[in-house]
Amino acid sequence: MAMLVMVGIVSIACQYLAFMLKLPAILPLLLAGLVLGPITGVLDPDTLFGDLLFPLVSLAVAIILFEGALTLKLSDLAGHGTMVRNLCTLGALVTWLIATPTAHFVLGMPMQLAALFGAIVTVTGPTVIVPMLRSVRPNTRISNILRWEGIVIDPIGALLAVLVYEYVVASQSALEHTLVILLKVVAIGFGLGSLMGYFLGTLLRNNWVPHYLRNTAVLTLMLGAYAASDLMSHESGLLTVTVMGIWMANMKGLDVDDILEFKETLSVLLISALFILLAARVEFFTLAQLGWGALLVLGAIMFIARPLSVFLSSPGSGLNWRELAMLSWIAPRGIVAAAVSALFALKLETFGLPRSELLVPMVFLVIIATVVLQSLTSKPIAKLLDVRAPYPNGYLLFGGGKFARMLAKDLMEKEVPVIVADTNWDAIREARMENIPTYYGNPISEHASLTMDLSTVGKVLVLSPYKQLNPLVTYHFEHLLGDGSVLGLSQGTQEERASHRVSEEYAKKQELFSENATYSRLASLAAKGATIRTTRLTDAFTIEDYRETYGSRATRLYAVDPQGKIHIYTVSHELELKPDWQIVSLIAPEEGAERSAAVPVADGDAAMG
Repeated sequence: MAMLVMVGIVSIACQYLAFMLKLPAILPLLLAGLVLGPITGVLDPDTLFGDLLFPLVSLAVAIILFEGALTLKLSDLAGHGTMVRNLCTLGALVTWLIATPTAHFVLGMPMQLAALFGAIVTVTGPTVIVPMLRSVRPNTRISNILRWEGIVIDPIGALLAVLVYEYVVASQSALEHTLVILLKVVAIGFGLGSLMGYFLGTLLRNNWVPHYLRNTAVLTLMLGAYAASDLMSHESGLLTVTVMGIWMANMKGLDVDDILEFKETLSVLLISALFILLAARVEFFTLAQLGWGALLVLGAIMFIARPLSVFLSSPGSGLNWRELAMLSWIAPRGIVAAAVSALFALKLETFGLPRSELLVPMVFLVIIATVVLQSLTSKPIAKLLDVRAPYPNGYLLFGGGKFARMLAKDLMEKEVPVIVADTNWDAIREARMENIPTYYGNPISEHASLTMDLSTVGKVLVLSPYKQLNPLVTYHFEHLLGDGSVLGLSQGTQEERASHRVSEEYAKKQELFSENATYSRLASLAAKGATIRTTRLTDAFTIEDYRETYGSRATRLYAVDPQGKIHIYTVSHELELKPDWQIVSLIAPEEGAERSAAVPVADGDAAMG
C-alpha cells in the first residue's frame, strides 16, 4: 500500500513541477520512473502488481485510446487545411516507411517488430506540442498546423499502430493462416466498435442515461466492449475501442464535450501513474543493447522522415520554405507513443518475439530526445528563420456579453487580435454572427489549452458575471502569461459578510477601467444604447476639453499612443495623454446623462490623476 501511495504522490509532484516550469508533463514523469526503477531499485512494478500489471496497463491504454479517438472529427481532416490533412495521412505513412527499415537493418529488429515501432513513432500528440508552442511562439499558420496535427494524428497513429500490432500477433499463430486471423480481428474491431459506438451514442443523444451517470456509463460500456472484443478474438479490443471513439466523435447530434472534460481528471490520474510504472520497468542492460544504432534510428526519424513528410505534404499549402523548415523540426512524441509501446511490449514478451525488449527503451529514447532537443532549440531556430510571431499584443476577453462584444469589435477595427471566450452559447452565437473569433467553453479546460490559439494573446480581460469562475480564470492565465497580464472588473462595494468578500490579492487584480466599472453597470449602459467612441487629442482639443465635452457620460476604456500601442485604463495606473493620442470610451446616451449624474459614475479620472 505504501508503494502505491508513493507512486500517487510522485506522479502529482511531477505534474505540478511540469505546470510550474511550463514543461510537457511526460518528461518529469518518465525521469521519475527511471530514478525509482532501474537507477535506485525502489520501485518494481512486476513485484508490486504481479499478474494484475498486464490487465491494469491494458485497461489504462484502452481508456487513453478511446478518449483520444473521441477528439477525431473527420471534418477536421479537411477543415484545418491541406497541410494538416496531408501530414496526418501521407506524412504518417512516410514516417512509418522510413522508420521501419531503419530499425530493422540498424537495430536488428525482426521486420514485424520494426513495423510496429515505425507505426508507434508516427504519433506526435498535443500534450507535448502545446507547451512547446507557447515558448517558441511561431507564426499563426505554423502554430495552427502543429496544434491540429497533434490532435488529429493521435487517434490515426494509434489506429495504425493497433492494426500493425494485430498483424504481428496474427503472424505468430501456427494454427491458422495469418491473413485469416488478421481479417477476423479487423472485422470484429470495426464491426463491434461501430455497433457499440452507435449504441452508446444513441443512449446519450436521446438522454436515456441520467446526466450524473453519463461519464460512468460511457467508461463502463467502453471497457465492456473492450473485454467482449478480446473474448471474441484475441487482442482485438484496442481496435474496437479506437473505432468506437471515432464513431461517437462523428455522430450527428451527439455532443461529447462533457465526456472529454471527464477525460481531464482520468487522464491525469492514469497517465501519471502509468508512465512512472512503465519507465520503472526499463532495464539498463536493454538500454545498453541499443548502442550507437539507436542514435542512427533517432537521426533517421528526426532528420530524414520528418523533413521528407513535411516536404511531400506541402503542395497546395501556400507555405514558404522557412515555415516548412520550422515544421520539419518540431515533431515531439508523446503520451500515446509511450503508453502503446509499453503495452505492446508486455504482450509481445508472452509470444517470445526476438528483440521485443528493445521496443520500450527505443520509443522512450525517441520521446525524451525529441521533447528535450526540440524544446531547447526551437526558439533560436524560429528566430533564425524569422518565423516567430510578433510580440503578443492581442486580448482574450472572458465573457461574451454585449459590452464585451462591443469592445472586441472596437479592438478588431484597430487591428488588435481578439478572442472572446464564454460558457454561454447564446453569447458566443451572437459574437460569431458579428465575425468575432470565439472559444465556446471553459477557457481553463484541457480542451481549451489544446485547441485555443493563444499565440497572439498578451493580456486577458475578465468581463464575465461568473463570480465563481472569474478568480480561477484570473490565476490560470496569470501563471500562463505572467504577472499583470490579467485584469478584471471591480465588484463594486464589498459586502460585509466575510463569506462574500474576496482576498486582498485578488481585489488588486480587479482594477479594470475604473472603480465604478462593474459588470452590471457596463451591461446596463450597453443595453441603454451606450456606444464606444474613439477621440483623437490635439493641441486644439486637449484632455480638459474632452472632460468638459463628455463629463460623467464617458467611461474610459483604453488609450492608443501615436505608435498604435494599446494602454488599458486601470484604477491605479496613470496615463499622461498628449496630442496625437487617441482615447476610447464608452459614452452613455445624452438622455441618460442626468440620470447617471445622480449616481457617482467616476469614469476613469481616478486613473488619470
